[in-house]
Amino acid sequence: MRIISTERSQVLAARIAAKLGVPLVETKFTRFPDGEMYLRCGELDDETLIVSSTVDNDMFVQTLLLIDAADRSKNTLVAPYLGYSRQDRRFVPGEPISARAVARALSAGTERAFVVNIHDPGVLQHFGVPAKNITIAPAIGGYIGDLHLKNPLILAPDEGAIEFATGVAAVGGWDCDHLEKTRLSGDEVRIAPKTIDAAGREVVIVDDIISTGGTLATAACMLREQGAASIHAACVHGVFTSGAYTRLRAAGIASVVSSDTYENASSFISAANAIATAIRDDAHH
Repeated sequence: MRIISTERSQVLAARIAAKLGVPLVETKFTRFPDGEMYLRCGELDDETLIVSSTVDNDMFVQTLLLIDAADRSKNTLVAPYLGYSRQDRRFVPGEPISARAVARALSAGTERAFVVNIHDPGVLQHFGVPAKNITIAPAIGGYIGDLHLKNPLILAPDEGAIEFATGVAAVGGWDCDHLEKTRLSGDEVRIAPKTIDAAGREVVIVDDIISTGGTLATAACMLREQGAASIHAACVHGVFTSGAYTRLRAAGIASVVSSDTYENASSFISAANAIATAIRDDAHH
């Protein structure tokens, strides 16, 4: 087996290669004068692992080109961050189910697929090949353990993320709760943990994705008012659109970290171990 990756997943691909003890194959990426993408892979063998977080349209096209370049081998696609997966249903008539369109396209030429902490696991059924969701909640828990916080309180931003937060909290046997929004009046809302008081606690808000950070910033300000000793944030996919990272730090969040599913400077947690384990386990079945 050999590993190839798109440009925005190079670091994670190298880490997966190291964990699996599999060679990483060099790929050259350039563009034609008209802006179309060109790539050329080094030598592949009969099995290829394609690592690509489709963080933008260019990476989506690069993924399609890599799958096609590896047409003589048995291909496994690892899409740690799957772009367009949040449009997973038709909210308004006339809309596409974008997650389905992307999953169908990426299934052609691949034998199986893996994603990491997808927002809605239902998206996996749109793949035309067996597709599995991998959680890196244990890796996020491990990172929180390394912060040496005193009796941290792990918080999910909403009820939907409680399962993920529970998985993170299990690592250290920490308290876990979810934030609840209560409307006090027309323009006033209160965001507080549902059952556990945040006063005097070191709080870590965990989520699968941080995109604009708006809800998190508001929650952080309210948790500070409620007497939280410190507030941290950790997520799988650090998208941080429109200045979200700065927004969170400005809201008084002491540290904001993410994983390498979406490679950026805040990627202090790696999904490589969980991905390598899932690929190994799958091969044995």
